[in-house]
Amino acid sequence: MFVHPDGSREAHAAAVGETVMDCALDHGVRGIRAQCGGACTCVTCHCYVDDAWVARVPAPRDDELEMLEYAWRRTANSRLACQIVLSGDCDGIVVHVPERQALNP
Repeated sequence: MFVHPDGSREAHAAAVGETVMDCALDHGVRGIRAQCGGACTCVTCHCYVDDAWVARVPAPRDDELEMLEYAWRRTANSRLACQIVLSGDCDGIVVHVPERQALNP
């Protein structure tokens, strides 16, 4: 589930092993641009993992943490959607699209 800054929501199916970024790109989710294609070399797929889901996704690796240093309004639940690989534990995951990205698709 993708939640936009205006509160609108969109849900899309994704296969286990795909990333949140893959799902967003496959379904044209506004604000998830993924300019680097999932190489963890930009922050254009920055998202906020909903508090209820943070513990269910693996912790970010060091390279992701380094890239997140450049994210607009980074928070404790900031992640790069390209680094969140979907598992059975992630069925129904909720991520929020940052306002700045939603305004600049």
